[in-house]
Amino acid sequence: MSTTRDEIEDSSAPLIEHLAELRTRLMWSLAAFVVGMVICFTVWNPLFDFLTRPLCQALEDEGRESCGLILIALQEGFFVAINISLLGGLVLSFPIISYQMWRFVAPGLYRNEKNAFLPFLIASPVMFLAGAAFAYYVITPLAFDFFLGFQQPGSLLDGVEDETAVAGIAFQGSAQAYLGLTIKFIVAFGLCFQLPVLLTLMGKAGLVGAEGLKRTRKYAVVGILVVAALATPPDIVSQVILFAVVYGLYEVSVILVGRVERKREAELRAQGLWFEDDEDEAEK
Repeated sequence: MSTTRDEIEDSSAPLIEHLAELRTRLMWSLAAFVVGMVICFTVWNPLFDFLTRPLCQALEDEGRESCGLILIALQEGFFVAINISLLGGLVLSFPIISYQMWRFVAPGLYRNEKNAFLPFLIASPVMFLAGAAFAYYVITPLAFDFFLGFQQPGSLLDGVEDETAVAGIAFQGSAQAYLGLTIKFIVAFGLCFQLPVLLTLMGKAGLVGAEGLKRTRKYAVVGILVVAALATPPDIVSQVILFAVVYGLYEVSVILVGRVERKREAELRAQGLWFEDDEDEAEK
C-alpha cells in the first residue's frame, strides 16, 4: 500500500513541475502582450492612420477631398484605440509568445523533433504577415472600391419639385465599424496563409499524405469557396482572388507534404527500416 502511494506521489511531482513551468511561460507571455498593448495604445493614432490608408485612397479615387470617419457613440473613440492596441500588442508580443511556447515544449522533444518543429514555428508568423500584407495591399482596396460604388450624388433644383430628383447616398463611415472590417480581413487572410504550415506539419507527423490530399482536392475546393465567400465582401473579384490564392497554397501544401514523405522514406530505407507495408500505407 505504501509502495503504491509513493508511486502516486512520485508521478504527481513531475505534473506539478510542468504546471509551474506552464504558469511561468503564460505569465511571461501575458506580460509581453500587456507591454505591447501599452506601447500601441500610446501610438494608436498613427496606427489608425496606417489602417485607413486604403479607404482614403479609395475615397480619393472617387473624387472626395476629405477622408474622415465619424464616432457614432460617445465611447467609440476609446474602443477604437483599444482594438488597435489589442491587435498591435498581439503582433508585437507574438515572437515572445512563440519563444515561450518553444521553451515549454522543447525539453520534451528529441533533437530530430526539435529540428523538425522549429522551422514551422518560424514559418507560421512569416506566413501570417504575408497574408495580412496581401489583405491590406490587395484585398481591402478592391473591397472598398466595391462598397463605395454604391454611392450616388443627389439632385434637387433649388427646392423645386422635380420628378427626376434622386436622393444622394454618401459614405460617412463609423470608425469602429471600419476598423472591425479591416481587422477581419487582415486576420482572416493571415489565418488562410497558415494552410501550408499546418498541412506540412501534419504531414511531418504522419497525419496526412500527399495522395490523400490529392484525393480530397474536390472537397478542398468547396471548403475554400465557402471561406472565400465568408472572409471577403460580396464582390466576385475579391472572392476569386482569395480562392485562387488559397487554392494555390493548397497545391503548394501537397507538394511540400510529398517532399516530406519522400525524405522520410529515404531515411527509413537508409536505416533498413522501410517495408512494403509502409509503402502501401503511404500510398493510402
